[in-house]
Amino acid sequence: MLLLVLAVGLSGAVAGAYVRVDIPAPHPEAVVQSTVFLDAHGDYLGRRGPVDRQDVSLSRVPRHVQDAVIAAENRSFRTDSGIAPTAIARAVWAAVTGGARQGGSTITQQYIKNALLSPEQSLSRKAKEALIAVKLDRTRSKNEILQGYLNTVYFGRGAAGIQAAARNYFGIDAAQLSLAQGAALAAIINLPSYYERAGADPKVTTTLQSRWAWVLDGMAQSGAITSSQRARAVFPAFRFYPPGQTEGQRQYLLDAAAAEATDRLHISPDELARGGYTVHTTFDLTLQDRATQSVHAQTDTIDHTHRKPGKTRLHTAIVAIVPGDGAIRLLYGGGDYSRQPFNDALDGAIETGTALDPLRTAQLKTPLDQLRHDATATPVQVTVAYAALAALAAHGRYAAPYTITKITRGGKIVYKAHPTTHPAITGATTEVAAGGLVTLDDRAVRQTGGAADRTAWSTTYGPRLALSVSLFAEHPAASNHPAAPASLTSLIGRHPQGAAIQAAADIWSSQAPSQR
Repeated sequence: MLLLVLAVGLSGAVAGAYVRVDIPAPHPEAVVQSTVFLDAHGDYLGRRGPVDRQDVSLSRVPRHVQDAVIAAENRSFRTDSGIAPTAIARAVWAAVTGGARQGGSTITQQYIKNALLSPEQSLSRKAKEALIAVKLDRTRSKNEILQGYLNTVYFGRGAAGIQAAARNYFGIDAAQLSLAQGAALAAIINLPSYYERAGADPKVTTTLQSRWAWVLDGMAQSGAITSSQRARAVFPAFRFYPPGQTEGQRQYLLDAAAAEATDRLHISPDELARGGYTVHTTFDLTLQDRATQSVHAQTDTIDHTHRKPGKTRLHTAIVAIVPGDGAIRLLYGGGDYSRQPFNDALDGAIETGTALDPLRTAQLKTPLDQLRHDATATPVQVTVAYAALAALAAHGRYAAPYTITKITRGGKIVYKAHPTTHPAITGATTEVAAGGLVTLDDRAVRQTGGAADRTAWSTTYGPRLALSVSLFAEHPAASNHPAAPASLTSLIGRHPQGAAIQAAADIWSSQAPSQR
């Protein structure tokens, strides 16, 4: 009789607690999103925001990815009540006896722990988690719970949620994940801080491959995939981690695109970073990486020697723009963002010298008319000017430079670029201005110039691309002395314009004829 009374009393207490418990709203850290930037081909460029997360609806996550996560974390998810009684019993016993912490929570419980409650390990919090899990399971659909889980669970590599994980591990959207890739991400959830080195650490990769196979076996056993699909699955390749040297170069691109995005959306940088936007930029990462490699190949010895304080430093700025449109494809603003966040290509006032000679006698309109009166110009300004000369595409039309084609949020377009163009080089003077330039072939023209041995310029343009390379040397600021121009000749040890021409030629030749 006493046991019956105790059982009834305990049941009443649990029922009362169930009625009183509320499902809390997700805590702020669980809902804040980052803004992701993509290049012109849709490849991942980078992000801005305190947490690397972008929410996606469950409909954008392939069913095989959903099933892989279920196979890895909670195989009874579709049918259970939101809790695992045996796991709860183990956790209670560990709390009472002081034993090791116990895992084995359901997906519903993990979601509650990740997004709704604090991560503290206490008996009261575990009991509350179980009550909320049951109530959540009874009041929300399984799909709603799974969507919340997939958008908040941590995958390593700084990625919170399936969308960020797909980007960081494979460089694609969650919607593009294959069966093999989805199973790999599902396998990572168990130990994300360890498995994040997959692809870079052989031991980690081998361990993950074993768990990946276990996930796929579970999917086959449950009927989520066929035995044929299981047999054809091949362990996927991962993006290298941590990122390589060229990743740092992308910060210049992110700065430029983020500044333009805040201006177009009329929001603050913080609102952009936390807004969950997808910014589609004009940049071509393949071209950007090629420029970085070209600069490193020419300046490795110089950079190694002149990283010492007080030594002369070589600066290289490179810009590529689409004539008649203004889209900036390439923006190389400096060799080391951590040391020099200032973007020489976008904001650097560099002596032009003879670099703009073909334009000085032409009849120019705003804003190109000001260039011939100024001693300095930014590489973007110079490239825009020669883009207006490009045959076939522009015919003397100025195209305002831009870095963003569109911005989306939640799958909806919130901004779309409309190129701004107008005549800038009048009538026959287009031909006059082009006179004296070096014709490389039937499509490309090159102009070189500079200011004595302080700066060197080389601009190459064709119907579809205008490319400028600018070199200048500088004595870094020291003590009470500001930075000052230095001799390129003494630094490079050869004709300065030859270095600029070589860099431009390397980048230009890497493009297919149809792209230039």
